[in-house]
Amino acid sequence: MVLAELLARPALYADTSSQNNAPTNSNPTPPFFISVKTLFKNNNYYKKMGSLEEERTTVGWAARDPSGVLSPYTYNLRNTGPDDVYIKVHYCGICHSDLHQIKNDLGMSNYPMVPGHEVIGEVLEVGSNVSRFGVGEVVGVGLLVGCCKNCGPCQSDIEQYCSKKIWSYNDVYVDGKPTQGGFAETMIVEQKFVVKIPEGLAPEQAAPLLCAGVTVYSPLSHFGLKERGLRGGILGLGGVGHMGVKIAKAFGHHVTVISSSDKKKQEALEHLGADQYLVSSDATAMQEAADSLDYIIDTVPVGHPLEPYLSLLKLDGKLILMGVINTPLQFVSPMVMLGRKSITGSFIGSMKETEEMLEFWKEKGLSSMIEVVNMDYINKAFERLEKNDVRYRFVVDVKGSKLEQ
Repeated sequence: MVLAELLARPALYADTSSQNNAPTNSNPTPPFFISVKTLFKNNNYYKKMGSLEEERTTVGWAARDPSGVLSPYTYNLRNTGPDDVYIKVHYCGICHSDLHQIKNDLGMSNYPMVPGHEVIGEVLEVGSNVSRFGVGEVVGVGLLVGCCKNCGPCQSDIEQYCSKKIWSYNDVYVDGKPTQGGFAETMIVEQKFVVKIPEGLAPEQAAPLLCAGVTVYSPLSHFGLKERGLRGGILGLGGVGHMGVKIAKAFGHHVTVISSSDKKKQEALEHLGADQYLVSSDATAMQEAADSLDYIIDTVPVGHPLEPYLSLLKLDGKLILMGVINTPLQFVSPMVMLGRKSITGSFIGSMKETEEMLEFWKEKGLSSMIEVVNMDYINKAFERLEKNDVRYRFVVDVKGSKLEQ
């Protein structure tokens, strides 16, 4: 979840005459978080959203400051507009990017903040224009809840690259009201950003697919890396990494897990089905593996050198960055030039890719490795996540939790 990209948003969004509707923040509010109700009051998208005067109340767990501690928080949701889906949240996965946001690691967090963007829930109500979803169906919501619908990426169905995309939390809708995420009783989401969960997929299993799963699936699909027989590397065996192993193996790839120690070797080979395990600090093993991989999915969320991993790639190999890192990464150019190698990145996936990935996951009979917890454990879960003490994804049982305390 690369939220630093928001800093580049144009000042078009700012209505500097008023900050009454801006989310509370102990730091100066960036221009794109300032109220835009006046500017957008005649916008068709604004008109389609539920009325500001007709709101309903819900309860979520919010961070109030960079300590990142979550506690119950009551706030308003708009009423169901013509294109909206009103959802009762059942489960929500915990992503490492949630940790970045509640801790203000990127310097742009707004509080109170209800995180959570791997949301599985039940449809309670739909707007008059909604035909794809019905009351009682199980649906999912990921990282996005809005986009401009007019730019090149939107017109090409890759709305995750829209410069005016709206995040499911720590952002604002076009009316200036803050978005809040899935660690909550209910959500209102525009139908475009809702996906149907295929029958037969357990909802708690499906939750991590809405970010971690599609984050891996999208670049493999886009870069033509779905054919059988490829040799791939998964750097970092966390929430995204374990999805990478499962999806790459389902495509028929030979998969090497690359880690800084041998602590996860047994899990990678025996539980996840990886073909090979490579310890990056083992210089001899790294040298023997040089020029052997078609691609590497780099999921490491902290600064790290790139040269050791570039050396593992074949001619025309791709190092695909996935981790959210707030410090510069460095490499020497010959490492790329002499093998015509690529360092690239990818950001979650489109709504179409999410639906495709869910069907693929069901067809292949895959399963996530998760630990289900209740909401009253969420602060402990974040502490453990920060220490990499989870195998491999926490999922909060929101429906089974007492949210008001």
